[in-house]
Amino acid sequence: MTSYDPQNIFARILRGEIPSRKVYEDEHVLAIHDAFPQASIHILVLPKGAYVSMSDFTAQASDAEIVALNRAVAKIVRETGLQDGGYRVIANAGAHGGQEVPHLHLHIVGGEKLGPMLPRAKSV
Repeated sequence: MTSYDPQNIFARILRGEIPSRKVYEDEHVLAIHDAFPQASIHILVLPKGAYVSMSDFTAQASDAEIVALNRAVAKIVRETGLQDGGYRVIANAGAHGGQEVPHLHLHIVGGEKLGPMLPRAKSV
């Protein structure tokens, strides 16, 4: 497993060192607009704790942190109206999963018809 890098961009955003466009914040969670959106609505939901992946988070986080992350996602989905047309919540993990920043973050994407979840794998 990748170790947590306290200098990753999300850690720096959480410390206020890098500006972001905040959507939601509570004691355990910060949600921001993605700087490079992949859909008309693309929001990143970050736990404030130093967690690399969902498996790290669920093994190490407090029950309050786990509940807060899930409730934040639900609140954002309701407030953006995404529940009406549909949306995706994505958590990439590790190199094979496409994770680019070693801080757990959930992507909420929607606001338009989304394509296939994954491109079809090429035959080997």
